[in-house]
Amino acid sequence: MAKLFGRNYTRRQVLDLVGDISQVAGIRRAELTEGNERGAGLVEISNASGLSFSLLPGRALDIASANYKGMSLCFRSKTGDVGPAFYEPTGYDWMRGSFLGLLTTCGLTFVGHPEIDPEEEDTELPLHGRLSYIPAKDVTARGCWEGDDYVIRVSGRMREHIMFGHCLEMTREISTVLGEKSIRIHDRVENLGSDPAPLMVVYHTNPGWPLLDRGTRLVLNSKKSTEWTEDRDVDPEEYTTVHAPRAKVHDDVYVHRPAADSRGVVRTGMINDRLGLGLTWTFPRREIPILNQWQHFHKGTYVTGVEPGNCSVLGRAWNRKHDTLEHLAPGAIRDFHLELGVLDGAKEIRAFERSLK
Repeated sequence: MAKLFGRNYTRRQVLDLVGDISQVAGIRRAELTEGNERGAGLVEISNASGLSFSLLPGRALDIASANYKGMSLCFRSKTGDVGPAFYEPTGYDWMRGSFLGLLTTCGLTFVGHPEIDPEEEDTELPLHGRLSYIPAKDVTARGCWEGDDYVIRVSGRMREHIMFGHCLEMTREISTVLGEKSIRIHDRVENLGSDPAPLMVVYHTNPGWPLLDRGTRLVLNSKKSTEWTEDRDVDPEEYTTVHAPRAKVHDDVYVHRPAADSRGVVRTGMINDRLGLGLTWTFPRREIPILNQWQHFHKGTYVTGVEPGNCSVLGRAWNRKHDTLEHLAPGAIRDFHLELGVLDGAKEIRAFERSLK
């Protein structure tokens, strides 16, 4: 049943009030043709709950932008929605085409700064892997009624492979329900190769202004949190509060081992009390045991990263040392589920925070 404008509606009641369902929920597909956006494609999704977002089929169906009632939920870099043909894998050139957006997916076999892993490929691995530049195949986008729920689903599959090496395929479905303020992501990764393959997947989500602002809070129950340079333990006071943008400031990265509730589910949030706006992350800890956090409070590139994954963003060597480097056996399948939700108003924010205690 859809909750719209303060009331609950059945399917029949909604259809009695609209000429076409696109009045309250819709999908629009388009082709981007200007400059280096060529090849990215576009799927725009609107929801009368106030949530709208765009996906790029040419970029692994990542979420390039997201808004709630006109307020951006994410950072957008100056690169724009760069098409996959303009990928530059050398060193840190991944950033030349990185829009960041609400979701840039890192992986599938590597996440981290460029490095050489002599125990695997023994060649330079590009920044955060290749997945975000792989175009999706078999893309479908449709909405349909499932009982009294109108559900929009977009799906596709991406394959990361090399002729004489690893072959991993991710099948992705992104969905939202009419009246709800959430985006659900379900990824299934299968090893189609004949050898075990490193599996590193991080959901690089990137809150930006106005959600991100001075005083915005990260709400997180963490069993253990460390910083990236010395691997030392840190207290919440060091990473929970957002600062205003500054002209010169260094980046900070923290690796959290989040605590789950009695059902094994992790919930964390980023809250702007002044706006009464929050963004939440919900995921099973058995699938996603690590939450990475990146702080980049620079003028002009004011962004933070809340990055759940099955590994840290610190590369193969770090994850091997800490026993968090996963391998997927030939024929094996691994599922990941992540839900991004919006909190609207002090009442929803208070209820969310109480649920974490």
